[in-house]
Amino acid sequence: MVHPAPASQFDRGSFYRFPRCCVAPIGLLFALALAGCEKAQSQEAAPTPPLVTVAQPVKRTVTDWDEFTGRFEAIQEVQVRARVGGFVNSVEFTDGAIVHAGDLLYVIDPRPFEAVASQAQGQLDDARAKAELAKRELDRGLNLVQTSAVSVQVVDQRRQALQAAYAAETQAEGALKAAQLNVEFTHVLAPITGRVSRHLVTPGNLVQGADSGATLLTSIVSLDPIYIYFDVDEATYQRNSRLWFEGKRPSSRDTSNLVQVTLTGEIKPSHEGKMDFLDNRLDISTATLRSRAIVPNKDLSILPGQFGRVRIIGSSPYEALLIPDTAIATDQSRKIVFVVKADNTVDVRPVMLGPLDGGLRVIREGLMPEDQVIVDGLQRARVGAKVTPKKAQAPADDKAPAGARP
Repeated sequence: MVHPAPASQFDRGSFYRFPRCCVAPIGLLFALALAGCEKAQSQEAAPTPPLVTVAQPVKRTVTDWDEFTGRFEAIQEVQVRARVGGFVNSVEFTDGAIVHAGDLLYVIDPRPFEAVASQAQGQLDDARAKAELAKRELDRGLNLVQTSAVSVQVVDQRRQALQAAYAAETQAEGALKAAQLNVEFTHVLAPITGRVSRHLVTPGNLVQGADSGATLLTSIVSLDPIYIYFDVDEATYQRNSRLWFEGKRPSSRDTSNLVQVTLTGEIKPSHEGKMDFLDNRLDISTATLRSRAIVPNKDLSILPGQFGRVRIIGSSPYEALLIPDTAIATDQSRKIVFVVKADNTVDVRPVMLGPLDGGLRVIREGLMPEDQVIVDGLQRARVGAKVTPKKAQAPADDKAPAGARP
């Protein structure tokens, strides 16, 4: 009995019975698949150049400013002292308040001085009466001497007595004025307008007058306007002098040049003033020139002793290129910026920086107006490598009015 072969077995001879034309398409499929893999790998090996933001420098007219640290001082400062001695009756001001010239501050017991003034008044009246009597006697003597009733010697004596009486009257007048002044001085008045300090003597205490070490009662400082003193270094002074000789900058000695003041904690100047004084010599220990500006202080917000940053004009107006500070990098000791050339490759430019103006940095050397400066994406830029530049909006022209420039 013959058993048939199992259906699952593979007939080896059947492989050789496939047509040869079917082998070629299979090889072609393998080749196409391999070519596709190689193409995908080549695309991954050439990534898209990184994206950076570029902008051209801003061109505008700017003026350089020199900046110094200064300290405010009162234009007027008075130590209020007792001019007569005595017991303090009352204090007539509030500590730390604004007082005006002529306001009553202290009252010192005036009764002893009023008594002296009354005595001086009596002495003056007596001297005037004696002078009047001496004048009448002289007039009678002049009439009698014509008839030889009295001698010329008597007339001369009466004339001398009249002159002595006039002298005594003058002395009495002086004594009365001094006594009246002392009565006046018992009412201590504010000599200037300003802010008063605390009272240093309370009622009931004895104070000494000017004749025996006057007692300090309080102090007053004026606030509006106010001085700010600052020291200019020698190099800046020489540069400004050179600009003055060249007619490019007015001298602060004969011109009230504008100054801008930034207080502690402020970003932009909040006050404007004018130059008021330059010293006549440089300090030999610091090689600086003491300078002063006067600043309005209408709101009385500035107090003597405060610090401030003073900006003063340092050049005549000139055309300059400006870029954002964020576009500037540091390469060891030099400042650089990255620019994108026409073929989209990155190049580096060393630059010389100027001051900030309106939120942008002045570039003195190293850039051209048509340069495309990388302002964002510096970390993705490599010198000589290609990038994909994207135009930025025009740099914000934050240029503020003169009084609010940073």
